[in-house]
Amino acid sequence: MKQYSKTRIGFFLAFLVFMWGVNWPLTKFALHYSPPLLFAGIRLFIGGIILLIIAVPRYKMLRFKETWPIYFISALFNIILFYGLQTIGLNYLPAGLFTAIVFFQPILMGLFSWIWLGESMYPFKILGLILGFAGVLVICLGGLKGHISITGICLALGSALSWAFGTVFMKKTSNKVDGIWLTTLHIIIGGLFLMASGTLTESWSSISWNPAFIAVLLFISVFVIALGWLDFFTLVSSGEASKVSTYTFLIPIISITASSLFLKEPITMNLLVGLLLVIFSIILVSIKPKTSKPLLVSK
Repeated sequence: MKQYSKTRIGFFLAFLVFMWGVNWPLTKFALHYSPPLLFAGIRLFIGGIILLIIAVPRYKMLRFKETWPIYFISALFNIILFYGLQTIGLNYLPAGLFTAIVFFQPILMGLFSWIWLGESMYPFKILGLILGFAGVLVICLGGLKGHISITGICLALGSALSWAFGTVFMKKTSNKVDGIWLTTLHIIIGGLFLMASGTLTESWSSISWNPAFIAVLLFISVFVIALGWLDFFTLVSSGEASKVSTYTFLIPIISITASSLFLKEPITMNLLVGLLLVIFSIILVSIKPKTSKPLLVSK
């Protein structure tokens, strides 16, 4: 397992948080010009092909016959369910609110990492996870004005659950497969599945190939999908999965801010209070006592 300097880890985290934060309002914008499943499949497939260029020189590390189930299981949770549910769900809720609900994921990650990865639960980490969820919940409650779609909420929670399972699975199998090949193939497999689903249920003629849509599609494909997922796998495989996921609490903040600037979704006092809670959450989860024993240790 490769270790990186704190400076490089900080850069990786900043890049991931920003790119995955602006992804949500950009996706919301792009859905005005494309059906959801086709858009999800196209951006994933393009991102996967970009990564394939990087992966091909490492073909000896693929070992597809022995490891193919890992690629398909990861594709199911991290790509097909995560992107499929979120892309459809964004049609039912504001981008900022939908993102806030999806980022119940770090709480699930904290629990799943304790249960399945053997990561210890320290008092600071438990308190930090609770504060992080409270921050997202405060932001979420700020969006509860007017009609709220139960379908949209269920799709957001489903997206969070699939992502949490997928992240634990990536961490669990990170020593069995090459990271670049896993990132590449699970994106391509998921992209092809979603494109096929879109072809059967949606119409390609419904896509409006205007310059704004193409620009957003390419930006998401390169920076959010290809580089973003490669960044995420690098972070998860090099450190505690639950700690990395805690930093993703910042993504809804970026998303809501960007949604306010570009989609005219309002910034409220709930957002500011939620932001403070999220910042305290990250500080607490980053504290690991040197002498005290963990409060909970997975067996």
